[in-house]
Amino acid sequence: MAHLLVVESWVGSMSRLLPRAIREGGHEFTFLTRDLHHYLRSAPEGTAHPLLGARNVITADTNDTEALLPEVERLHAVFGFDGVITSCDYYVSTVAQIAGRLGLPASSPDAVENACRKDATRRVLADAGVPGPRFAVHEEWADIARAAREIGYPLVVKPVDLCAGMYVRRVDDEEQLAAAVGALADFPVNARGQRRAPVVLLEELLDGPEVSVETVSHAGAVHVVGVTDKSIGGAPAFIETGHMFPAALSAADAEAAEQTALGALKALGLTDGVVAHTEVKLTSAGPRVVEVNPRPAGNRITELVRHVTGIDLAAAFVDVSLGRAPGLQHTDTGLRSAAIGFLVPETAGTLEALDGSRLRALPDVLEVQLAEPGKQVKAAGSNNEYLGHVIAGDTEGLGARDRVEELLGELRSGLVIR
Repeated sequence: MAHLLVVESWVGSMSRLLPRAIREGGHEFTFLTRDLHHYLRSAPEGTAHPLLGARNVITADTNDTEALLPEVERLHAVFGFDGVITSCDYYVSTVAQIAGRLGLPASSPDAVENACRKDATRRVLADAGVPGPRFAVHEEWADIARAAREIGYPLVVKPVDLCAGMYVRRVDDEEQLAAAVGALADFPVNARGQRRAPVVLLEELLDGPEVSVETVSHAGAVHVVGVTDKSIGGAPAFIETGHMFPAALSAADAEAAEQTALGALKALGLTDGVVAHTEVKLTSAGPRVVEVNPRPAGNRITELVRHVTGIDLAAAFVDVSLGRAPGLQHTDTGLRSAAIGFLVPETAGTLEALDGSRLRALPDVLEVQLAEPGKQVKAAGSNNEYLGHVIAGDTEGLGARDRVEELLGELRSGLVIR
């Protein structure tokens, strides 16, 4: 039995999948957090959050890495951790530093930090010749406006240190650019209480479909598990409205996406102790890296992979975080594709009606999660405002995405927001 240190987590699906994978692997974990109430609030009424079922639950200021490292050393002397892990983007770099300090399996802290900072990722990949968009990084308005004119409108404005598509916007002119930059400046602290870097990343707007490459890195080798497709909506925001695994691509396009992702991971040095989710645009000029996420995919993509291949990426994440070879053998699940579609609100108000009871009884529906009536709704500006999702599978081929869109249409027809 191994003992993992889990440092914070998202409160979505991975906050449940990761404890399950640890437990099913025959291991135990200690959970370290600065705010227990963050997880208590996310559990259904009358139940305990799975993360709080850890062998030990310890509070510490996880935002103060300098003070945290000696505290974790003291905990390690008592508990003897075999690995350290998190699913939350805002603590991935902290975990890498803890692993380095304790001599536990992980990629180097510098490699992880460069992947977590979008501006650093751009510089490392550009230096290595890995294809990406033209970009610029600035803090002062005059420099931002000048760089935007040099790149050319339309372009994409991004924060360098947020996730879930927060404050990522398409801008078509300088007026829109000023509004996007101003909105970022008005959000100086992230959802976990960490102060944000004030710089702004500008990128060339890329054409073509976007996919993600799911990989597992261990002992210097990067293993490709597969390619997932993505649909985007909510312009001028970039909201993920659905995914399908595997992506409906030609063999050449799938290979191009995989090789581009492998090039990015190797350039960054993410070749050990990492499950990664690398986003790639298949543009008319060839594949371009959008971003590299050194943690398992969100938005239930890990579950799409498991439904189709039998590979549990949460379990693989646990394995590589312990320095163990991951189990990546495909099994015949009976499904050839699985897809998820998200119900994205376009208006604000109070949710009055949303019923998925008929869908839950359908044989090809794998999962339905919907918000309850009474929920306060706002028009979506990122991936954080979904009203729910539906997952369906196809036993014959790549029809899961079309089926999910059909099911979402049924849900929308009964959706009432006032």
